Amino acid sequence: MLEKHTLKILFVINTGAGSSSRDWSSLIAEYFVLKKTIIEIYDLQKNCTIEGIKEKISQFAPSQVVAVGGDGTVKLVAESLIHSHIPLGILPAGSANGLAKELGISNNPEKALETLLMGVTKKVHLTNINEQLCIHLSDIGLNAYAMKKFKHQGIRGMWGYLIASLKVLWQNPLMQIEIETNGEIHHLKAEMIVIANATQYGSGAVINPIGKLDDGLFEVVVLKKISPYEIFKMTFLNDEYDAEKIEIFQTSSLKMRSVRKVHFQIDGEYLGKVKEVNADIIPDALEIIVPEMS
Repeated sequence: MLEKHTLKILFVINTGAGSSSRDWSSLIAEYFVLKKTIIEIYDLQKNCTIEGIKEKISQFAPSQVVAVGGDGTVKLVAESLIHSHIPLGILPAGSANGLAKELGISNNPEKALETLLMGVTKKVHLTNINEQLCIHLSDIGLNAYAMKKFKHQGIRGMWGYLIASLKVLWQNPLMQIEIETNGEIHHLKAEMIVIANATQYGSGAVINPIGKLDDGLFEVVVLKKISPYEIFKMTFLNDEYDAEKIEIFQTSSLKMRSVRKVHFQIDGEYLGKVKEVNADIIPDALEIIVPEMS
C-alpha cells in the first residue's frame, strides 16, 4: 500500500534526442534509488502518439510527468497533459532545449532532477497556431526556411545553422504580410515574423524581450530587415536584434495573411509553406515544474 503522499513520476524518454550518449534510464534510476519516489520509464518509439502517452498516464496515475528530450519531446508530452492538472517536468536532453532554458531549468542532469523534487509549479499559457499546439516559438520566413535547409545539409550544430541561415538570407525576399490583431489591420514587409510565447530561441538568442509565459498574451515580433551580422550575433552572442528593425504587437489572437506562400515552423518543426497563420491564446493551459527562483 502506498503512503498518502508518495510521489509517482512518469519519465517519457526520447532516446534519440540530442547528440549525447547519456543513459537517462540508468541515471534516473540511480538518482531515485534511496528516495521515497515511485518511478516509471516510458521510452518513446519512432511512431509514438499522444494517445499512447495518455494511455500510459492513465494506467500509472503519476503525480508528475517528465519529458526527457528536446523541445519536440516537451511539446509531445505537453499535448498529453494540457488542462490535466498533472505537472510537467523537463529534463533537457535535446539539441534544442529552448523552453527549459527559458524556465531556468539546468542542463546539468542532477540539478534538473533535483528541480523535480524541490521546485515549484508555474502555470503557463500556450498558443493554438493553425490548429497545432505551440509551447515556445513559431515563425514564418527566414528562420523557418533555414530550419528546412539545416535538416538537409551535412554540417550540424550552431555553425551548421549559421551556414543555413546565411544561405537562405540571399534567397528570402521580403514577405508582404497583413496582420490583424487587437481589432486593427497592419500591412507590413518583413524578412521574418515570430509568434512568441517565450523570449528566446534554444541558442539563447533573445527574440522577444517583453515576453512572459504566464501573462495570458503572446507577442508577434516583426523583423523587417536582417543582416548577416545580426544572424551571427543572434546565433553565437545571445544578443537582441536591433530594436529599430523590430516591431512588436502584443495580443491574445492573430490573423496573418501573406501575398505568397511562406516557410513556416512551430517549436522547431518545419511544416512547409502557408499563406495564412491564425493563432489564439490557451490561458493557464499547463503546469510546469521549475526551480524555485524561476
